[in-house]
Amino acid sequence: MAKKQKYPHLLGSKWTATQKTWGWRHFEVVNRKNEDKWVFAEMKSSCDDSVRFWINAKQLKDRDLWIPGWMTLDSMN
Repeated sequence: MAKKQKYPHLLGSKWTATQKTWGWRHFEVVNRKNEDKWVFAEMKSSCDDSVRFWINAKQLKDRDLWIPGWMTLDSMN
C-alpha cells in the first residue's frame, strides 16, 4: 500500500498572513519539498514575484499566523 502524502493539496494553495511577512500578506504555495518527516512549502507573494521563502508546512495550520485563502483586512478583523 502506498504511503499517504502529507498536505496533498498544498501546491497552488493561497494564504493570507495575519501580519505582514516580507512586506506582504497574500501568498501562494509554488513549490513543496519533503525532507524526512517534514514538509516544506515555498511561498511566493502574489504582489511581488521576487518575494519567496520556505516555511514548514505545519505552520500553515496555525490560524494565529496564516488564514487559508486571500482575505481582506476588513474580513480579518
